[in-house]
Amino acid sequence: MFKFNFDNSFLSLSEDFYDLCKPDAFDAPEVVIFNDVLARELNIDADLQYHPEYLTGKEILPCSKPCAHAYAGHQFGHFTMLGDGRAHVLGEHVTEDNQRVDIQLKGSGRTLFSRSGDGHAAIGPMLREYIISEAMHHLNVPTTRSLAVSLTGENVYRETSLPGAVLVRIAKSYLRVGTFEYAVRTEDAQNIKRLADYAIERHYPEIIGNDNPYLSLLSKVIEKQALLIAQWQSIGFIHGVMNTDNMTISGETIDYGPCAFMDSYNPATVFSSIDQYGRYAYHNQPSIALWNLTRFAETLIPLIHEDENVAIQHAETALNTYQDAYVRNYMKIFGQKIGIENISKEDFQLVIDLLVLFEKYELDFTSTFRSLATQQFTQLDIFKNEDIQSWYNRWEELITKDEQDAYQLMQSVNPAVIPRNHLVEEALEDATIAQDYTKLHQLLAAISDPFNDHHEARYLKPAPPSARVYQTFCGT
Repeated sequence: MFKFNFDNSFLSLSEDFYDLCKPDAFDAPEVVIFNDVLARELNIDADLQYHPEYLTGKEILPCSKPCAHAYAGHQFGHFTMLGDGRAHVLGEHVTEDNQRVDIQLKGSGRTLFSRSGDGHAAIGPMLREYIISEAMHHLNVPTTRSLAVSLTGENVYRETSLPGAVLVRIAKSYLRVGTFEYAVRTEDAQNIKRLADYAIERHYPEIIGNDNPYLSLLSKVIEKQALLIAQWQSIGFIHGVMNTDNMTISGETIDYGPCAFMDSYNPATVFSSIDQYGRYAYHNQPSIALWNLTRFAETLIPLIHEDENVAIQHAETALNTYQDAYVRNYMKIFGQKIGIENISKEDFQLVIDLLVLFEKYELDFTSTFRSLATQQFTQLDIFKNEDIQSWYNRWEELITKDEQDAYQLMQSVNPAVIPRNHLVEEALEDATIAQDYTKLHQLLAAISDPFNDHHEARYLKPAPPSARVYQTFCGT
């Protein structure tokens, strides 16, 4: 039997948190892509790729207890009771080195939380999540992973009829800020404590003996998210839907619906077609993360201290560390992007000035940083401008002493390849309309080696203006 080592510790929580339910049994599923590298990392038998019945939920493996998770969330600032409307967690796979991950099917059918949805998914959005999540992993950004995408053999109906598909998604857990928001709104007042204890034991066991483990939990999540958002900013990634149900307690990036990477640098860039007021624009991501963390802190108030006023003071003190942590991480990473390992506040003005020039001249975020790393910056047409030359001279003077180390550092953090929006859309169109996965596999090969300049030119060059993507859609 296939080497899933299932456990179900989440089911030790109150039944308020989940509904035991089986995925749909699709008659003719077919695997179209399988992540054998990830399978090996997790000690999962790669032969699973030849058995789509297990990758779509048609057949349930031993010790699997499929369930849909309940959670809530502030969606664009408005609170809503939610849950897995088209996803089933099959269980927690425990690896040989005792790593625990959730195995989830997405697009696998209706659940108790589906509301008016059909519980299914189209092939395009599932492949999109596979592409972007794998790109994020290879860019060294914490993320959920994708194990497989399978056609269901059935069509789903959105604006038109599209091939249906199921994604197998891997996460350290699917505990979200929204899970905690849900817990404090259940009738059982003990649910929030049980959930917090579970989260600590699963993700942060080192704080179990702390004087105030719940305050420590808040601090840990703040620390994780401050780093994550700085990492997003450093690669020009825009999540698209930073609702509280899309912020994990583990610090992983989750949910790759209307997300994208910036082409030319503009801090006001927003891609999601439903984000009409730019709530989740690139430059708003740090402040939105703090807003989400504040909602998380509110759920922990009863646990932090029996005196609510004291608890609020402790939570506010913890939340006040976010800005410094974010700025510290941002400065560290962007300093590395210009070749300075430990940049000072004074020298960080170079980064600020460079980004001003990026915006002024509408420079491509990824390729321009890469050209600096590969000593091609002076060959760019933009180098004819005096203010660009002036910045370069200041920067070159600063790194002269450790020039070789600076270039090596820059090449290790500035990717040559990202999943360019137009290339992703091309691959998805071929896969959806013609069932041709050639471009998909070529793109995946490129993004799995993102710090290499020896890929085909189309993966290295900015998108032509006519091919730039300005909106992405959830596609659910």
